[in-house]
Amino acid sequence: STIASNMLMLYMIYITQINKVKYPIKLNITNRNQVTNFYSPLNMDMISIIYGSLLGDGHAERHSGGKSTRICFYQESSNEEYLLYLHSLMANLGYCNTTIPKMFTRLKKNGVMRKCIRFTTWSYDQFNSIHSKWYMYHPQSIKGRSNYIKMLPKDMELYTTPLATAIWIMDDGGKVGNALKLSTNNFTYDELLFLTSMTKNKYNTTCSMQSAGAKSQYYMYMWVESMPDLVKMVKPYMVPCMKYKFGNHM
Repeated sequence: STIASNMLMLYMIYITQINKVKYPIKLNITNRNQVTNFYSPLNMDMISIIYGSLLGDGHAERHSGGKSTRICFYQESSNEEYLLYLHSLMANLGYCNTTIPKMFTRLKKNGVMRKCIRFTTWSYDQFNSIHSKWYMYHPQSIKGRSNYIKMLPKDMELYTTPLATAIWIMDDGGKVGNALKLSTNNFTYDELLFLTSMTKNKYNTTCSMQSAGAKSQYYMYMWVESMPDLVKMVKPYMVPCMKYKFGNHM
C-alpha cells in the first residue's frame, strides 16, 4: 500500500542518516575536476578494497576504447550499511564522488521490485592493469552482459590482505552452522584450489571445496577449527550488520 511504501521510505532515509554519522566522509569531491589523484600510484589499502570486492560482487568496467576503468559496487537495500561503509573507504581515499549513494528501485527478472544501492569510482588509467589481471576477453557476450569473464589474478596472494578478506566475506560469505562458506561459483576448480592453498599458506586457515549443486560450480567452506584465527584477522574491518556471518565466533 501507499502508506506502507512511504513508511519504508522514511525508514530507509532514517537508516541512511544514521550510517552517514557512523561512516563519516572527510573530503568533499563531487566533480571530476576536483580530483587530484588521477596519476598517483595506488596504495595497498586501495588495491585491497578492490581485490576483496572483485572476489565478491564488485566488478571492474573498462570503458569503450580501453582508455580507463572504473570499479562498480552494488548491494540490495538490506546491505545498505555495508555499501555505505565501502563508499566511505573509497571516498576518504579520494577515488569516488563523496555524495552519499541513494537507494533506487530495480525490477528483477521474476517481476519483483527490489530496492538497491550502488556507486562507482572515478575512471582511472591505473585501474586498467587491474582489469587486465582480473578479466579474460571472450568473443561472445557472457549472459548478455559482458565480453569479459572474471578470473583470478596471479598476484592474488600479495593483495589478499586482512582488509581484502573481510570485504570478500562481507560480499559473499554465509553462515553454515558454526562455520562459514564463500560463494565462489564464478571461479574454476583450479582457481579454487589456488585460493584454498593461498588461505592456508598465508593465514593458516583451512578451507575445503564443496559442490554448489550445479555443474562445475563450487563454494569454499571454512573449517570450524580455523574460525577463531579468521575472526581475529578480519574483525577490525567488519561492519556490525555483517558480524552475524560468524555466529558465536564474533
